[in-house]
Amino acid sequence: MGCSSPRESVVTALLVAVAGGLGAVARLLVDGLIKVRRPGIVPWQTAVINVTGSLLVGFAASAIGTGPHLDWHAVLAVGFCGGYTTMSTASVETVTLLRTGRSLTAFGYVGVSLVLSLTACAIGIWLGHRV
Repeated sequence: MGCSSPRESVVTALLVAVAGGLGAVARLLVDGLIKVRRPGIVPWQTAVINVTGSLLVGFAASAIGTGPHLDWHAVLAVGFCGGYTTMSTASVETVTLLRTGRSLTAFGYVGVSLVLSLTACAIGIWLGHRV
């Protein structure tokens, strides 16, 4: 982190914790909204969450500088996006698809999620450079 004093480091850590909690709540809300609108076998809600989180992390990586003071990149990327995105849930959902005999769906889900997440991150970086 780019904090210049122990006090700023503590403040940054607390803000990362709060942002992480907000990210987790946002994930819960987005997950619920998508499950209601798109119930089914493929866990699209997790893909949407990870893709939008990748866009935001990419944006934060390029738009928010890390200076000698409070590290807003850490608050947004580590805190909010860390609480919002979820590789572990995507992994469980993929293994569940595999265990239930839906191998093609599982590999398609992983491939689409990865390509869209990487693309979203690149777009976020591109947008961040324009701010």
